[in-house]
Amino acid sequence: MTRFQNGSRLLSYTFFRSKTTSPVSPTIALIQGNFQIQHSCHFSNLARATTKEEKEPWWKDSMERLRNIGISAHIDSGKTTLTERILYYTGRIHEIHEVRGRDGVGAKMDSMDLEREKGITIQSAATYCTWNGYQVNIIDTPGHVDFTIEVERALRVLDGAILVLCSVGGVQSQSITVDRQMRRYEVPRLAFINKLDRMGADPWKVLNQARSKLRHHSAAVQVPIGLEDDFQGLIDLVKMKAYYFHGSSGEKIVTEEIPVEMEALVTEKRRELIETVSEVDDKLADVFLADEPISTSDLEEAIRRATIAKKFVPVFMGSAFKNKGVQPLLDGVLSFLPCPPEVNNFALDQTKGEEKVVLSGTPDGPLVALAFKLEEGRFGQLTYLRIYEGVIRKGDFIVNVNTGKKIKVPRLVRMHSNEMEDIQEAHAGQIVAVFGVDCASGDTFTDGSVRYTMTSMNVPEPVMSLAIQPVSKDSGGQFSKALNRFQKEDPTFRVGLDPESAQTIISGMGELHLDIYVERIRREYKVDASVGKPRVNFRETITQRAEFDYLHKKQTGGQGQYGRVCGYIEPIPEGSMTKFEFDNMIVGQVIPSNFIPAIEKGFKEAANSGSLIGHPVENLRIALTDGAAHAVDSSELAFKLAAIYAFRQCYTAAKPVILEPVMLVELKVPTEFQGTVAGDINKRKGLIVGNDQDGDDSVITAHVPLNNMFGYSTALRSMTQGKGEFTMEYKEHSPVSQDVQMQLVNTYKASKAAE
Repeated sequence: MTRFQNGSRLLSYTFFRSKTTSPVSPTIALIQGNFQIQHSCHFSNLARATTKEEKEPWWKDSMERLRNIGISAHIDSGKTTLTERILYYTGRIHEIHEVRGRDGVGAKMDSMDLEREKGITIQSAATYCTWNGYQVNIIDTPGHVDFTIEVERALRVLDGAILVLCSVGGVQSQSITVDRQMRRYEVPRLAFINKLDRMGADPWKVLNQARSKLRHHSAAVQVPIGLEDDFQGLIDLVKMKAYYFHGSSGEKIVTEEIPVEMEALVTEKRRELIETVSEVDDKLADVFLADEPISTSDLEEAIRRATIAKKFVPVFMGSAFKNKGVQPLLDGVLSFLPCPPEVNNFALDQTKGEEKVVLSGTPDGPLVALAFKLEEGRFGQLTYLRIYEGVIRKGDFIVNVNTGKKIKVPRLVRMHSNEMEDIQEAHAGQIVAVFGVDCASGDTFTDGSVRYTMTSMNVPEPVMSLAIQPVSKDSGGQFSKALNRFQKEDPTFRVGLDPESAQTIISGMGELHLDIYVERIRREYKVDASVGKPRVNFRETITQRAEFDYLHKKQTGGQGQYGRVCGYIEPIPEGSMTKFEFDNMIVGQVIPSNFIPAIEKGFKEAANSGSLIGHPVENLRIALTDGAAHAVDSSELAFKLAAIYAFRQCYTAAKPVILEPVMLVELKVPTEFQGTVAGDINKRKGLIVGNDQDGDDSVITAHVPLNNMFGYSTALRSMTQGKGEFTMEYKEHSPVSQDVQMQLVNTYKASKAAE
């Protein structure tokens, strides 16, 4: 039983311990009765102290001393460097290595050889560390848009996040995407403005960009002492102290009074912080309006309340590379981000028609865990689980709610990048991994007493395809093993077979995404694969309604084939969630109801390849209004064929068009090259939608068809003397122009004729 009483900001829980919950060590006797949880996870004393053996619940301390955080940002903002420093200061690693592996070692969290060579993060990696007696689970995520699913699944299971922003680059395109993902999963966050030691660092410009571009209600909780080469330390606006970082790796923190020359700026920035938090926190607003002095603890608690309520984003500063500002950021994670019981997580009860259930987030309930990431390890499939409620033990039986299978947990581990540590049990709020459990990404596990599933993640559609085949015939087995594994691990990586050319087609989020997988097939499975030219995932759709009336009749001696279908096809209105709808509007039994599924199957099959260029047809509604059947000659096959031919018959009358993926491209180029770059975008049939000035650079935003973006990175380098950079992400599928449509159709017809 759970009671929420909002007015006094008090949560009062009553737990009844059942026989199914976990046993407790003999030293800890468990209470049965009421206890209260004060806001901010500070548990008050027990309302009823009876005998001496009765203590607070066994999990109380470990739950409030637990943080699950992710580190996300635009490419090259310093996520992995920051994680490396956090691991060093918390004692998890004993020396610092750089991201690109220049010292032959590489950052701890980039465990793949490919990651170390390219200096990018490809897979999100999990680790845990201890800071000031708190356990912090961290997931370091990729910045590149091609690996966006890694960010999605990390944010899906985290309680809080650090958004890293570059003090020179500011809020970039991928920062906006990551922030949108954080909003989607309602993750409270801190912002960390990194690279204050770099030339051109301007944290106040970045803070204003975060307010305008990300619509953050934010304020700085620190002020830097000096910038660029002169960056020395930080002033904490909450505690009103100056911090300097000494020692070879910034491990010695020296606390001093605020320098006299900075007092005016610090007073102004502290007032700005208090005003910003007061706008969203009533308790602080009362003190502020009454003009009473605001103590450190008042301000700290107000920032925590506003951050957890997702109404405020505290902004920290520093330079991870120069080892400055990381420890205060860790303190901020403990002070301002929520512990697991403070986050509302919902499950869907499958026994009650997917009714929403609030999970208590404590170990005192039935087990509910989500498999959010799969990896093929040396010992078989490694499944990452986030436990939302209950306890999981090695040797326990757990049930996969999505498949109904009962599985034993053979081995339970905690991850530290690619190293693992065996554990016997784990409870709510923790992130662990299990071996030898066959499941898919997004499956929910319970102890069998409830049938809850967690809501799934948002999986974007792939936009690019490649034909791929192994060079040698002998390696076919390893090749298909690799493709099966990658499909399981990554929901945005799809594998299909081209029915015409019988080639294997892989699809993904972009050129880099597919390149990495081709490279991994070569390295991890020792299979050399030849790759065809990248192909864009076009779609077809119709623009107007068209009627069909088709009779399929075949007499061959013995039972013939007979099926007639009548109705119409029409486009689905824009913004609809479904891409294909089938509506049976037949009144009576002119077609026996057992043939209707075969008709739907026929239309679906026909829509898999449109007659313009053979790509799938989308945004299509088919209405079946009439038909005829024969007592003897009608069969499922006859009606399926009738549907296929009826679709082909009326498709041209519905004025079909080809849709192509359009990308949102953001370019940052020196102003002197602005004209050349803009001209080139127009040549690529792009539409420029924004042009901002950022110092000496121009930031151009454009919508460009993906088909015209192949090899763009090389072209941009040569146009800008290597100074331009760009990022792109999928925006939408939209109709191609008439001349492009003619060209695509003619190419398709020519290739068909050649066969």
